[in-house]
Amino acid sequence: AVCGHGCKYGECMGPNKCKCFPGFTGKTCNQDLNECGLKPRPCEHRCMNTHGSYKCYCLNGYMLMPDGTCASSRTCAVVNCQYGCEEVKGEVQCLCPSGGLQLGPNRRTCIDIDECSAGKAVCSYNRRCINTFGSYYCKCQLGYELKYVSGRYDCVDINECVTNTHRCNLHAECLNTEGSFKCKCKQGYRGSGFDCV
Repeated sequence: AVCGHGCKYGECMGPNKCKCFPGFTGKTCNQDLNECGLKPRPCEHRCMNTHGSYKCYCLNGYMLMPDGTCASSRTCAVVNCQYGCEEVKGEVQCLCPSGGLQLGPNRRTCIDIDECSAGKAVCSYNRRCINTFGSYYCKCQLGYELKYVSGRYDCVDINECVTNTHRCNLHAECLNTEGSFKCKCKQGYRGSGFDCV
């Protein structure tokens, strides 16, 4: 089977037919499926969509059970956790619904971990890290765009001279470079390439 546009988070099952991995949707399986919007709802109380998955958490006064349901808990109500709690060896601890969140100084509310500045993010050399609340994602570096080339998705250099997105002077020629471009004044003109006289 050949899928001309590729299957980003899935596998090719027939001519241009993708079977998406759980948590993904779309013709090329390139979109995250928002499980929180599904019927029946996957979580009893609150749901947080994550890339390719989701996390359940409970309202204050409830404890998250292993099956994703919320059980009433007087101990949780006393602790006043933002996202529910769990009991570990008789001790009540507040929970955060994502590994990209951590308990704040008050040990009750969750604050975001900036994986990008903390160096915890794993992005390939030609991608940059974008922090989100509770997580992060990798985006092509400036001057590159995501394209499906020879069987996989990759960040490919944008030729600003062809796409006409350069800012070269009318009397300059555009020279494409990896991730950027240069401007050179034409013969008989001089200047930076952005200004030619």
